[in-house]
Order: sequence, then structure tokens, then C-alpha cells
Amino acid sequence: MSDTDHQPSRTRVPMPIATLDDPHLGDAAQNPARVEAIIAAVFLLAIVMLAGFGAAYWQNWNPWILGGTFGAGLFLLGFGLTAWGKYLMPQGPFVEERHVLASTPAERNSMAAALVERSAVVVKRRRLLGGLFAAGSGIFGIVAIFPLLRSLGPVPKTSFDRTDWRRGSLLVDSNGRAVQRDTLVVGGIMTVFPIGYQNNIQSQSMDQTVLIRVQDTDLTTEKGRETWAPAGYVAYSKMCTHLGCPVGLYEQELELLVCPCHQSMFNVRNGAVPQFGPAPRPLPQLALMFNDDGYLAAQAPYDQAVGPGFWERTTT
Repeated sequence: MSDTDHQPSRTRVPMPIATLDDPHLGDAAQNPARVEAIIAAVFLLAIVMLAGFGAAYWQNWNPWILGGTFGAGLFLLGFGLTAWGKYLMPQGPFVEERHVLASTPAERNSMAAALVERSAVVVKRRRLLGGLFAAGSGIFGIVAIFPLLRSLGPVPKTSFDRTDWRRGSLLVDSNGRAVQRDTLVVGGIMTVFPIGYQNNIQSQSMDQTVLIRVQDTDLTTEKGRETWAPAGYVAYSKMCTHLGCPVGLYEQELELLVCPCHQSMFNVRNGAVPQFGPAPRPLPQLALMFNDDGYLAAQAPYDQAVGPGFWERTTT
């Protein structure tokens, strides 16, 4: 038996190669030029929206602008890419006849070359759209880094140790109205800030202070604080010592300040010592006094850092 008897028989079958004028390689759209222009406009608008999102995030604009530009940019980018694939890419169907007999190396090389050429031509025909899609994706990649860079922010250094309260700082509400002796009745509560900082976005969270009138006579919350609560007005930092949530609820009958986030409770008569919940420390108390004009003011800054613990904190 000769060597040829062990080899499979081969019958040469012509392998059809799709040409560029094959109708299967044509665009699905009846007017490809018009569709291409529309998709290009969509990609350009997506670029504008994503760039707008980056600017809005960097400048801390309104949340609806952040969400609107980000959502519109991603929607337009996805819409353009979907339309490109649906209307401007070859639709087929592509059928490759399967033969029982193996193809020759020359035929396989010919088919591979045809496939590479076909793919390259399809991409080259839409070079403008490819460039615009790449630009939109690139801008999205850049603005996606913004939250990381901006959230890191500058090193806080000692900014957490101090507030804007100073000796003589008048207590004012969010509208800048100063607190007088008869502003609150017994059981009343309000949020106050040092005058001049009531609308300062950068310092409001650190400066916010809850003011309560527990009684109509002077109150001593702890030894050494005999003059801190004149006429029954007592002031504590509004930042919870657990995770910094605003302690904005007051249970008048129990005389407890309540953090609505994790239910820490602080007794306003004994220096805001935690009575319940996860808060580890009392709320810092602000020493108060009435100035010569009868307005409530701070005797001195807070004597310790406000809010939850942090690595560099030096007070307990």
C-alpha cells in the first residue's frame, strides 16, 4: 500500500470570497450619509454633556446638573454606538459553506486575508464616527477620575481641631438673626452659627451648634462650667461624636438630644454625656454669655475638637 493510500482524498472546491460590492456587506440604512451625520452629531453632543459633567463636578454645581449631564452623556454615547452598529455595519447574513473535505493551506490563507481586508475596510469607512466615539470615551475616562482627585482634596492638617467660634462671636441663625434673651422659650431649640459664617458652605458643618433653653435661670452642666449656660441657654456641637451626623432632635420631657442616624442620645443637663447609642464621647459644649447689647455670644471657642474621632485628634 502506497503512502497516498493513507491520506484523505482531496477534491478541490472553489471557496467563494465575498467582495466589497456584495449586498450583504452594504449598510442597513437607506441613506448612510445622513445616518452617519446624525450619529456624528449625537457623539458631539455626548462629548459636550460629559465635559459639562466634569465642569459641574469640579465647580460643585447643583446636583440636578451633575445627574443631568452625566446621564445625558452616557445615554447619547450608548445611543450613537448602538445606531452605528444597527444602521452602518454590514448586516449579513454571511454563510460559509461547510465542506466535508479539508481546504488547502492556500485556500485558508486566502479566506483569512479576505476577512482581514473586509474588517479593515468597514472600520476605515467610518473613521469619523470611530474618532468621535473614541473622543467621547476618552473624555468620560478623564472626568471619571475627577471624583477620586476631588474627593481626596487637600490635606486637612489641623482644620478639624478648630471651628470659627471665637470669644465674642454672636450666635445667629441661618438668616443671620442674633439670639437675644427672649428668643427661645423654655424647651425651645434652634441651630446657630458664629456671625459671618452662617452661610459659609466650607465651615457650616464644623460650626453648626444646637442651642436649647433648658430653664429660665442659669444652668451648670458640669463642675467648672458654672457660667457656661446663662438664663438656661445651653449650646452643644451639632456634630455627633459617633460618625458626624447632625444631632437635630430634642426630647423635651427627657431632656435628651437625639441623633436620628444611629439613635445616640445625649443628656443636655450633664454636659451631653451619651445615655444610649454608639456615640463614644459627650458633645462638646460651647461656653455662652450675654454681651453688653443683650445678645448671646460665645465666651470662648470650643475647648476641644468637634465631631467623631480621627487619627490626629489630641482631645478625648
